[in-house]
Amino acid sequence: MSGSKSVIGSDLRRIDAHGVSDADYDEVPELTDEWFAKATVNEGGEPARRGRPRAQNPKKAVSLRLSDRVLSGFRAGGRGWQTRINAALEQWLSDHADRP
Repeated sequence: MSGSKSVIGSDLRRIDAHGVSDADYDEVPELTDEWFAKATVNEGGEPARRGRPRAQNPKKAVSLRLSDRVLSGFRAGGRGWQTRINAALEQWLSDHADRP
């Protein structure tokens, strides 16, 4: 061996000859559903995003004052009333596209 290489101080032949037995696995924890639930998924070394993917055209939160008639009318339709208000406004814009 040349003088520039360091000695690792290990018997690699003995390590290569070692066989793995069932007793070697006694320390390894069992991979349960609970363990996987706590795990973090990584993509490219970074934690993967969870939840709903970002929308291409995200909506903006605004404060808007509506008459009680309009609000109660849309709410009476059940869940999704805000989406229906947005759809009604989108429709109005389409119908009045010629306006500045």
